[in-house]
Amino acid sequence: MTTEGLPTGPDPVAIREAILTRWPETDVAEAMGAVFFSLDPERHFPNFATIVTTDEHDEGAPSDLARPGVFRVNIGVGRATVERVAASSAAHEPAAFDRLFPHPVYAKQLWVSILNPSDETFRDVVVPLLTEAHDRLAAARSRHAAEPAD
Repeated sequence: MTTEGLPTGPDPVAIREAILTRWPETDVAEAMGAVFFSLDPERHFPNFATIVTTDEHDEGAPSDLARPGVFRVNIGVGRATVERVAASSAAHEPAAFDRLFPHPVYAKQLWVSILNPSDETFRDVVVPLLTEAHDRLAAARSRHAAEPAD
């Protein structure tokens, strides 16, 4: 990003393209200032990641997404990952850039977030978390598909 004060890193379009390049089977839906990434082209849910540019779905405006150029990547991960993130970010400010933190609303549903990741953080932190999220959802879908019909 070139907006003053923001980290240099991928913008939402670049992150979307990175997800679609890595996992071409990903279903993308857009609504309400957000991009939703799932593996279900019919229901568009559940999601393994989202990119949001508005605080309208949060209680208050914890990430202050109204700032120009600011966006938040949300990633659905496993309990151990959320617990590790929560332990390492106990005093984290959810409006700070390039820092992983428990989702301000959906941490209990096992989501973590990051605002405007830098190139390095995207490569070294976000992509592995996206991989975890994608693979968890793909495995759950495989298990569900293998269950006998009622």
